[in-house]
Amino acid sequence: MFTFIKKVIKTGTTTHAYPLEPMPVDKNFRGKPEHTPQQCIGCAACVNACPSNALTVEIDLATNQLAWQFNLGRCIFCGRCEEVCPTAAIKLSPEYELAVWKKEDFLQQSRFAICHCRECQRPFAVQKEIDYAIALLKHNGDTRARAAPRKLRNLPGMQAPEMPGAVRSY
Repeated sequence: MFTFIKKVIKTGTTTHAYPLEPMPVDKNFRGKPEHTPQQCIGCAACVNACPSNALTVEIDLATNQLAWQFNLGRCIFCGRCEEVCPTAAIKLSPEYELAVWKKEDFLQQSRFAICHCRECQRPFAVQKEIDYAIALLKHNGDTRARAAPRKLRNLPGMQAPEMPGAVRSY
């Protein structure tokens, strides 16, 4: 018994003042995912990667928008959404206190404008995603970057109208 008391005195206090002070977490801790709509291009890569279906997208044809929604109540904090996001619009934060009073507080929502095909007028991509692809082409010095705005506004398989005097390059 004496050795136990001696060890306790030597060790000192090992508890934390948790409710009064935040608990320290590891730098690799996977806490609440934070979504930044300004960085998001609406590509839905995170939706395809999410194993718990916490992320959903729906096309709202009445408003011509893509509705992106994240349900924190379904999230398993696996980090797949953060891994696959091409623009780092989703980051796992160190926040772990997730108690809310209303179920609606678990939802994060964003809306993005949809681009329609110039030929058939069907919706096919988010406008920010097309702008991101064009910016990548320009940044990489691709010679097709000048024709990209015209070509990327049509569904794959639809022919963009040729400009008079344009030179075709393959």
